Amino acid sequence: MSSVESLDRDQTQNLRDTMISLGKAARAAMPALANATTEVKNRALLEMAKAVRVQSAAILTANAQDVATAKANNISSAFLDRLILDEARVDAMAAGIEAIAALPDPVGNVMDSWDRPNGLQMSRVRVPLGVIGIIYESRPNVTADAGALCLKAGNAVILRGGSESFESSRAILACLKEGLVAAGLPDTAIQSIPTTDRAAVGILLQDMPEYVDVIVPRGGKSLVERVQNEARVPVLAHLEGLCHTYIDRDAEIEMAKSISVNAKMRRTGICGATETLLIDQAVIQSHLPQIVDALVDKGCEIRGDTQSQKIDSRITPATEDDWFTEYLDSIVSVKIVDGVEGAIDHIAKYGSHHTDSIVTDNIETAERFLSQVDSAIVMHNTSTQFADGGEFGMGAEIGISTGRLHSPGPVGAEQLTTFKYVVRGSGQIRP
Repeated sequence: MSSVESLDRDQTQNLRDTMISLGKAARAAMPALANATTEVKNRALLEMAKAVRVQSAAILTANAQDVATAKANNISSAFLDRLILDEARVDAMAAGIEAIAALPDPVGNVMDSWDRPNGLQMSRVRVPLGVIGIIYESRPNVTADAGALCLKAGNAVILRGGSESFESSRAILACLKEGLVAAGLPDTAIQSIPTTDRAAVGILLQDMPEYVDVIVPRGGKSLVERVQNEARVPVLAHLEGLCHTYIDRDAEIEMAKSISVNAKMRRTGICGATETLLIDQAVIQSHLPQIVDALVDKGCEIRGDTQSQKIDSRITPATEDDWFTEYLDSIVSVKIVDGVEGAIDHIAKYGSHHTDSIVTDNIETAERFLSQVDSAIVMHNTSTQFADGGEFGMGAEIGISTGRLHSPGPVGAEQLTTFKYVVRGSGQIRP
């Protein structure tokens, strides 16, 4: 064996040892977390938020390092928008943790109860999922959101943020650990993988079922596909946000313009940003040019089908790939459809089951859309940018689950629990 092969083998074993140590520490922290009172967990959360504010300068310095590296690597502007922190975003991060503290504690909540004829008392009670592995990309604020939500739900968590936000996430993690210690909880309740080596992800997915109960991927399609293919534990998938806004023939024009611009341009790099506008062919002459005006004024590039290009020359040709594309940028595709049925059919073919919205004053049409579109979130007369746990009153979320099992939609504290059955008797035996 060559010295290089020996070194590679040693490095692989060292990385595996590091990962197993994280898993053991997380599992050991679980009893303290599962049995922590609401008051203790909330104290930890409030101390975390305080630490984030106190350490704001350190977080921003770390983030500046990440941003400088990203720019040197010619990262896209949309990617940078997700990566960059400023004082307002750091304060919003702290406020998000405080909002999670203010939420009801899901652990121990009795979901249902009933009595049997034999006198047995049955109940279904919420309990933590256990140890959660969360893999995400460039957003450093996910470190705070994920750590806080897992703690609120009584879970230990192992975080794997994107390499681009490595320094930012380390600075934020230090604040979370400070809060845990202040409340008397083990600081191993929230851990992060201390390397950008991608091999660590493979170890987390395949070699740690003894220590990790659930994996949550939050990122692009390739990341989610890798996790779903390799994970040996259940996966709560956050797939791409290929979101649609449908402008119906009964849509009020000013509302249609306002929602279209906000849904696409408020923040183009988030998963709730609309990527395709569907326009009812009955209003292409009256609505489409005004919507295009409003989007172009905001700096949006518009790609459309042949019919839309004939209406407005500023629309460039769209390809079949555009209907499948999550741009995460100032680009939107436009498709003319034959009424609400055409919109529903398009979403069924090209959508990612994330978030889709209809703009219409016709309640019957709206209800048809809401009932027939098979997405985790369906909306009427509002922007898809509301696809966010904070906007749902969850304090924050670690993703929008697009799967059918466990918990579709925003994954907040309650969605990070499962349940057990509790049976109380008075000496009954089964005949």
